[in-house]
Amino acid sequence: MLREERRGAIAVLTLDYPARRNALAIPMRVALAEAFNRLEADTDLRAIVLTGEGAHFCAGGDISGMNVTDLAGGRERFRQTHRLVRAMIENAKPIIAAVEGWAVGAGLALALCCDTVVAASDARFMAGFGKVGLVGDFALLHTLPRRIGEGRARQMLIHGTQVEADEALRIGLADHVTASGASLARAMELAEALAISAPLPIALTKSYLAAGLADALEWERNIQSALFLTADHAEGKAAFLEKRAPRFRGV
Repeated sequence: MLREERRGAIAVLTLDYPARRNALAIPMRVALAEAFNRLEADTDLRAIVLTGEGAHFCAGGDISGMNVTDLAGGRERFRQTHRLVRAMIENAKPIIAAVEGWAVGAGLALALCCDTVVAASDARFMAGFGKVGLVGDFALLHTLPRRIGEGRARQMLIHGTQVEADEALRIGLADHVTASGASLARAMELAEALAISAPLPIALTKSYLAAGLADALEWERNIQSALFLTADHAEGKAAFLEKRAPRFRGV
């Protein structure tokens, strides 16, 4: 489900769940958190590249595995998720996302937990949480406005606006755009440049820029855990799995 490769001072992590377009099932989140924490402690490592197997980076959370039935279950789900978020945003190592195809929902949020986003020309970014009766999570309410400003973030979070690669570059959602299939190669070039940079200033800069993360995560843990129990979330999930339009009632 998660592949790891070492290329000198750079580690490459590959989401390998192509049957679900690399969806972030809970086992994937646990594996990623463990990998990022372990890699942070490796003094010989200088940068991490994150990518997805196949045509897509990550299609978001695994809807079929969203089976929260009580508040405690929701809070436990977010304990696991936030362990991963912190392992990325607070990680001392710079992390570069190489995005091909879709980065949707938690997939978008995963990319934005990285320090640099390299998007292929066919990359597509979308929040999409509202379609299943949820708010943006995985720290997206923290990372997205900081990336593109509050006004543009509102369009993606409230309207579900889809952003293509060139637009993503223009508004700051992505940092580099490459030809289709070339995002990993460009991410490796950037990682190799970081590998010869002084590591401590990078780590300290990341620590400063992580300010406010704890409050955002506590809010989403409380709110999203409650939304998992609503009728609208149940309807949104059923509609997604049945490939039909949802009929939301605001309850």
